[in-house]
Amino acid sequence: MYLHRSADGVPPKIARAFDATFKASAGYRATLPDMMEAAQDAIQGANVPIQQVGVHNFRLPLKFRTKGKEVLTLEASVTGTVSLEAELKGINMSRIVRSFYEHKDAVFTGEWMGKILRAYLKKVESKEARLKIRFSYPMLRPSLRSGLDGYQFYNVAFEGVMTRTGQYRRFIHFDFVYSSACPCSAELSEHARDQRGVYTVPHSQRSKARVIVEEVEGAKIWIEDIHTLCERALRTETQVMVKREDEQAFAELNGAHLKFVEDAARLLYGEFNREKRVKDFLIACSHLESLHSHDAVSVICKGVRGGFVADFMDFGSLLC
Repeated sequence: MYLHRSADGVPPKIARAFDATFKASAGYRATLPDMMEAAQDAIQGANVPIQQVGVHNFRLPLKFRTKGKEVLTLEASVTGTVSLEAELKGINMSRIVRSFYEHKDAVFTGEWMGKILRAYLKKVESKEARLKIRFSYPMLRPSLRSGLDGYQFYNVAFEGVMTRTGQYRRFIHFDFVYSSACPCSAELSEHARDQRGVYTVPHSQRSKARVIVEEVEGAKIWIEDIHTLCERALRTETQVMVKREDEQAFAELNGAHLKFVEDAARLLYGEFNREKRVKDFLIACSHLESLHSHDAVSVICKGVRGGFVADFMDFGSLLC
C-alpha cells in the first residue's frame, strides 16, 4: 500500500511524518514555488479580468469607538477583495489577511479602513479594492416606563471601496428591528367593536429595516446617530427589558404609530434625506406578516445620480 502498512506487515511506500523541529530559513523559503509567478498559459478559462477576488469571513477581534468615546473590542467578520487583471493567474490571498493584522491593534475608523485598502492594493498590485467588516454592536437601551435598561445588539457593517480612479468611498450598513402594527387591521378591529361589540386584536409583527448610507467625504456619522434616525422615524423599536407597565406602554406606542411597509420606507427616507452627513442611502424594509404567510417589503433610495438604485432583492436576510 502507498500510505498505510498492509495486513501482512509490509510498510507503506510513502512515509508520512510531520517534522515539528524543522525551521524554514530565508534560503529555503526562496526555493518555494509561487503560482502567482506562473506563465500566462497557466491561466485556465477565458482571458478576462475578474472584478472581485479575495477572502470572506475571516474573523478577529477589532476595536471600535462609541459616540461616547468608549472603546469596545468586538468579534468582527471581514471580507476583502481586489480586482484581478486578465494577464494575472491569481492573487496571494494571505497578503490581504496579513495587511489587516498589521493594523489590528488600532481603533477602527473610516481612515483606518482606507489605510488597509491602500496597503493591500499595493501588496497585490490591483486597481480596485473592497473591504467589508461585519459585527454585532451593543447599545444599552432604556425600557419605556419601568426604568430598567438592557442591551440591544445591532447588525452593523462598515464597507470601504477604493475605485480604479483612486476615489475612496465609505458606507455603513445598519439593521433596525421594530414592531409594525397594521393600520387596516386596527380600523377593522375598531369597526367590529363599534358596530357589533366584538373584541378583536389587530395584527402586528416584528419587522426589520436595513439602511445603507454613504458618508459625505470628510464627515463622520456615528452608529448611534444612525440608530437615532431610525428610532425617530419608526418609533416602535422592539424592547429588551419589559415589565407589565412597559408591555402596556408598547401597546400604546404601537397604537400611536400604526404603519404599513410603505409608510416605514417613507418615514425613514424623510429622516435620512435631512441628514447632511449622509451623501446617499438605500433602505429596505420587511414586515414579517402575522396575517399572511408571506412578507410585505419595500425598497427606497435617495435618488442621487450615479448612486444607489432600488434593486435590493435579498429580503431573506431581513428575517428577525
